[in-house]
Amino acid sequence: MTTARHNHQHSEKSWGNRLVYSMLMNLFIPAVQIYGGILSGSMALISDALHNLSDFISLVINYAALVIGKRPPTLKHTFGFKRVEIFATLFSVALLYGAGFYIAAEAWERFREPQPIAGQLVIWIALLGFAGNIFSALLLHAGSKVNLNMKSAFLHMMADAATSLGVAALGILWMFKPWYWLDPLFSWLIVAMILYSGWGLLKDSFFILMNATPPGIDLEEIQKSLEAIDGVLEIHDLHVWNPSNESIALAVHITVPDQMLGRVDELAEKVRATLAGEFHIDHPTLQFECSSCNHGQLLCRSPENGHPNHHHH
Repeated sequence: MTTARHNHQHSEKSWGNRLVYSMLMNLFIPAVQIYGGILSGSMALISDALHNLSDFISLVINYAALVIGKRPPTLKHTFGFKRVEIFATLFSVALLYGAGFYIAAEAWERFREPQPIAGQLVIWIALLGFAGNIFSALLLHAGSKVNLNMKSAFLHMMADAATSLGVAALGILWMFKPWYWLDPLFSWLIVAMILYSGWGLLKDSFFILMNATPPGIDLEEIQKSLEAIDGVLEIHDLHVWNPSNESIALAVHITVPDQMLGRVDELAEKVRATLAGEFHIDHPTLQFECSSCNHGQLLCRSPENGHPNHHHH
């Protein structure tokens, strides 16, 4: 048993190292690209750098999640630290958006008065970005077995490599034709990609922070399958949410006939098995009772909303 655990720790450690190398590279290359963009006068290079920088940020978040998320709960933070990742995501997307809008505005200036661009310099620096992305993709691909959602990270790196190639192609074109207005156009295209990918992250983070019902979970389905279990009269006060990216929690009140506690334990096992098997809910909190409160409603109402049916008693 210990060896299996040791291997897992070892792989996570080497995976951590890979993340660190990948991070350093994704910080170094955009720095060179920004410098090159300023030297050559190409906005597209700078926006490509921003795109690569977004990888750096997402890697930092993944690494922080590995390190901080492992911290056990404390008396002050009884839920642990998994949500740090979500705050970090929100923060980094905000930074990227700010930089993206700045680049878009600068590109508009260039669009109105195209400046000559040193094509040859653009080619070399864009190719450096391309090489960095391919290398990152390989590093991550090897470390993928442990924890990140690999396929998306890999595809993301490929998309990055493609944008760097696009910028290199522009550089080649500029060596022969002075079509410098293509530079702001391509910058806008990359900024649009950054805004689009950031939007998905923003939405997911917002839903998790709001304790929204996880995507793909239908409360009425849960009600049906729980009430179908022998011995459950009805359920109410149902909540389902994501404590962190990976896990799904549930809290519910279950009304059962008056009986011995030992029998309820068996029922609880059935309920847990159903929740895990059908809905992948790994953190259920169940409250059993023999008479229904909250007028048996599926969802909790807070008192200030006024309890329905209160006046008819």
